[in-house]
Amino acid sequence: MKPPILSFVFLLLPAMFSSACNNSTKNVHNAPSAVIWQDDSTDTNNALMEQTLYTPRDSAEVVEILKKDLKSPDVLTLARHFVNRPYVAGTLEGNDPEKLVVDLRQLDCATLVETVGALIMTKRQGGDKFSDFCRNLENIRYRDGHINGYLSRLHYFSWWKRSNTQRGIVSEVKVADKFTVPLYINIHFMSKHSEKYPYLVAHPQEIDSIAAMERSSCGRDGGYIPKRFTSLSKTQLPEIQDGDIIAIVTSKQGLDYAHLGFAVWGKDSKLHLLNASMIYKKVVEDSTSLQDYLSKHKSFIGIRVFRF
Repeated sequence: MKPPILSFVFLLLPAMFSSACNNSTKNVHNAPSAVIWQDDSTDTNNALMEQTLYTPRDSAEVVEILKKDLKSPDVLTLARHFVNRPYVAGTLEGNDPEKLVVDLRQLDCATLVETVGALIMTKRQGGDKFSDFCRNLENIRYRDGHINGYLSRLHYFSWWKRSNTQRGIVSEVKVADKFTVPLYINIHFMSKHSEKYPYLVAHPQEIDSIAAMERSSCGRDGGYIPKRFTSLSKTQLPEIQDGDIIAIVTSKQGLDYAHLGFAVWGKDSKLHLLNASMIYKKVVEDSTSLQDYLSKHKSFIGIRVFRF
């Protein structure tokens, strides 16, 4: 059985958008039906929206969330909105040329994080239009914040976190040095397994470009918190807050990170994970502590923490 294609390069790992359309659809995606943006004179992002794939249900839900009066909008509140939403991998794939896919109906661990991130950014900016959300989603998902073909998507989380930290979209949460160790990455999964990626199958000439990007990213990449320290309490890890992004580091050959979710401090004073789960086949706020979850997977060696 082939591993599913996820939004980032994650390998078969358990846990891991007012309608914009007017009257007709210009383009139809795979089921469930999706549409390309129809011109709206009240909006200023039409160039981007013409590259956006979504359903009326997605755009309506985004606007509803953006217009909801939250006295102090926070990441965890927005993430909890998606609890019980079905887990489906590969929703960004299969579009050639590349489209900005907005799909709130089904999520994987990466699209959950990106969707919540785009929502919190838009709310903080005071935006209330679907296109405001889409611009932020593009900014998060693509290199330098602009969609420019398949290679512009930040396929590895190490690419994603570097691009988004450099542009001030996320910041890394630093804990005490005694709780961290150096991280070295050696990514090559996409170029070595190009048959798993429909775009690379259709465009084999791009494999060398992917391989070159992979090679340029290898080496020392900061540090991480080994999983033995994820059992520490909130008092011992006060830097980590509810709603922070938890990125699970993996020792799997050719990969960098295995899974994503949001930090939740439980009533047991332990870290837990709100995530789109392959095991539960939906978005869940896991009752299992993060440390116990990591311990079940030998290749999960620790975590890094980031904040929108």
